[in-house]
Order: sequence, then structure tokens, then C-alpha cells
Amino acid sequence: MLTLHLLRHAKSSWDDPTRPDCDRPLTSRGVRDAERLAEQVRSSGVRPQLVVCSPATRTRQTLDRLASGLPLGVPVQVDATIYGCTERDLWRRVQALPDDVNEVLVIGHNPSLHELASELANDGDDAAIARLRHKFPTAALATFAWRQDSWSSLKRTQAVLHSFTRPRDL
Repeated sequence: MLTLHLLRHAKSSWDDPTRPDCDRPLTSRGVRDAERLAEQVRSSGVRPQLVVCSPATRTRQTLDRLASGLPLGVPVQVDATIYGCTERDLWRRVQALPDDVNEVLVIGHNPSLHELASELANDGDDAAIARLRHKFPTAALATFAWRQDSWSSLKRTQAVLHSFTRPRDL
């Protein structure tokens, strides 16, 4: 069984219009949301064997705040292809994951995360699917599972949404 966690970075600042988008930091609310999510991740048994993270400041800061809820020493790949990618590119990245890793956390951005999650959310709790398709807010985490054992063989239509957590749910 393969498990994919899709996490949108926590709330980021737009205070400095001269700052490049990639360099925008988290707001105080974003820091609080990411720290609360760390507690949820720890208690819900999320145990990725690999984290793939966009290089944007807000995604790396989200990961820093989330780290206390993750397994100690989990490898992190900062991947520039996650920043600004399309939903299709993100799906290709998922399918290229190594098969010796069966649980992965991807920390990225909308619209690609929301679009991919919406495409994958065909089976699972109907209310959670509806919430996910309606909006994928900052610091939201969607968890999908497949019965396959190879990332490259995954079919979007065979994913099961196990959970969808938003900051307001915590």
C-alpha cells in the first residue's frame, strides 16, 4: 500500500510587495497553524519515509514547524520542480517517487495541490471529498492511499481519500 500526503504551505505574508513570491515568509497565523498541524500529524500516525518540499520560504518554514510531528530524521528533498508546477507536473513527480518508500509527504502550493487532490478524491468520505473539492486552504493536509506497490503504476481513479484536515478542523 502507498500513502501520499499533500500539504499546502501555511498562511504566508503579502506585506512586502517588493519581495519575490518565492521568498514570502509565514505570517504569525501560519506559524500557529503549522504548529497545530504538527500535533495532529503526530497523533494521527502520519509517518512519511520521505518529504518532498518546494524551495519556497513559506513551504520550508511550514516544514520546520511541522517537523516535531514527523519521524526523527525523515529525509527531505527540496525540489524546485514543486514550486510553480502544474497539476500534471506534480502527478509526474509523484509517479517518479522511489518504490522503496511507501509513505510520502509533499509540501507545495495551490493551484497544483488543489487540482491534483480534487482529481484523486474519487473514493472515501463524501463530506471530506466535498470539502476538499470546494477549497484547499493554507495548512490543509489531504491523505490518499492506493493498494498498488509501485508509484509509477498508480492510477488517479484508484486513490482513496483517507483524511482531509484544515486548520479550522484543529
